[in-house]
Amino acid sequence: MTDNRPGDRSRRHAASDRSIPTDRESPVGAPVIRGDESVTGTRAREAVIFDPDDPESLADAAETVRQFAAGVADDDHLYMLRGAAACAALVRGEGSYKAAAERTDGEVTVSFIRKWARVHDLPRSVRKQVALGQIAPTAAKHIARVAGEARLLLAWATLDGDLTVRDVRSVASAVNNDTPIDQALADHGVTLGTLELTLSPATYRDLRRRASIDDVHPGQLVTDALDQYFERE
Repeated sequence: MTDNRPGDRSRRHAASDRSIPTDRESPVGAPVIRGDESVTGTRAREAVIFDPDDPESLADAAETVRQFAAGVADDDHLYMLRGAAACAALVRGEGSYKAAAERTDGEVTVSFIRKWARVHDLPRSVRKQVALGQIAPTAAKHIARVAGEARLLLAWATLDGDLTVRDVRSVASAVNNDTPIDQALADHGVTLGTLELTLSPATYRDLRRRASIDDVHPGQLVTDALDQYFERE
């Protein structure tokens, strides 16, 4: 649902200034999503913790990274998250991407480890969608290349705009070449902020009625209401 009218710019500006996490906030290697039964079901019991400060755990991480790079994961998105966690823990434990690659006896490239460690560093809200299978891990690799708010915007646009992995890669490259995220998405037929919502008939009726009386787009009313809701968090 979008709004093409000027609307209340000050309210929207204040909303955009809210501090929203765009990076991982939980400890490196912790299976916050992989160990959440509400997300991964019984497979949560298989979640592995990689402690970058524990030599034995770091050895397990190195072996997991070797297997991950060899393609053992296939298309298992949860195993891919485990591999990403192992990459991140190995980097943290060894101190650099190069040292992490050397720990795998040269079987894994620096580039591979860097890409997947970045996936592990995505915020929880995005990693959850990867665990649920809504965002492909290969798409998450490209989302992780983008910094700041554009990272989150690209993640949600991937869902709402049905972007392919190739599309996500292209948008990420454009953003990193200083193209505004809204323009980069528009080049792939996606209008930033467009979201299809299903409302109850009563809410739909009242929304349309109020928008007509106030002579505003329904999207503006929804935006104003959600801004107030998020401000209370």
